[in-house]
Amino acid sequence: MLRSSARLLLCAFIGGVVALTGCSKQEDKKTAAPSEPSGQVISRKETTVAVPDMVKGKWKAVKIGITNKKTNKELDYQIDIGSTFTIPNSNLSITVESFLPHFTMEGTTLTSQTNEPKNPAAQVRIMEGGKEIFKGWLFALYPTTHAFQHPVYGFSLVDFVPVN
Repeated sequence: MLRSSARLLLCAFIGGVVALTGCSKQEDKKTAAPSEPSGQVISRKETTVAVPDMVKGKWKAVKIGITNKKTNKELDYQIDIGSTFTIPNSNLSITVESFLPHFTMEGTTLTSQTNEPKNPAAQVRIMEGGKEIFKGWLFALYPTTHAFQHPVYGFSLVDFVPVN
């Protein structure tokens, strides 16, 4: 009877150790940092720019303020929509791809709610030495939103010019 109690106790002890070890491993899995899925491609939905008919052809150009951070001087340049401008004394160029006077985002579509300049934004592409270093938006009302960082130059949307 003593031997069967000892066996039972030993089995219970071993079972407890196995159970605790199993629980411990599960806890380790829960607290371990998640690893990136291997072999999986994470797709991002591409945004599209839709310039409404009420906006098309109504705006001629935008004025971009370009600040030289070393000299702390800002000059404003008028750049026609769809045109490229080379920044003097640099190897930088900026292209104004589109202008939305009332910028809004509807799902993955960037568009303008109205033709009124309530949230003006210009989509620009900045090249340095022939290489694209930025493609994004400059916002007149929110100049620091998604602002492009360059060691020498700062860019801001200063004004917008309607077609006469």
